[in-house]
Amino acid sequence: MTITVNEVDVLRLVVSLIFIVMLILACAWITRRAGWLRTGGQQAIKVVSSQSLGAKAYIALVEVEDARLVLGITGTQISLLHTLPPAEAGTTSVQAVTPAPGFAATLSKIMKGR
Repeated sequence: MTITVNEVDVLRLVVSLIFIVMLILACAWITRRAGWLRTGGQQAIKVVSSQSLGAKAYIALVEVEDARLVLGITGTQISLLHTLPPAEAGTTSVQAVTPAPGFAATLSKIMKGR
């Protein structure tokens, strides 16, 4: 069985096309997995900030309509830790969001109970 120049060219073209399609699919999967396709429009729920507490646990500050919620998030559940009043129009920095003095004690108590 001999392969002519035309068959080699066709084989090279087919392999190149398969490679390009696989590369496009891989880029699409990475883009979707990384969350780069999220729209920046108005959303009903906005994550202001989050802080990791461990491998699968973190705290998130979330704005929902007229309230800001401090959520404790683990691999299996989401718990409401505290509700804050809505942020003022010019104040969106994380430093302006200081929890009540007893919050740290309450959080450590909850985390020890798990």
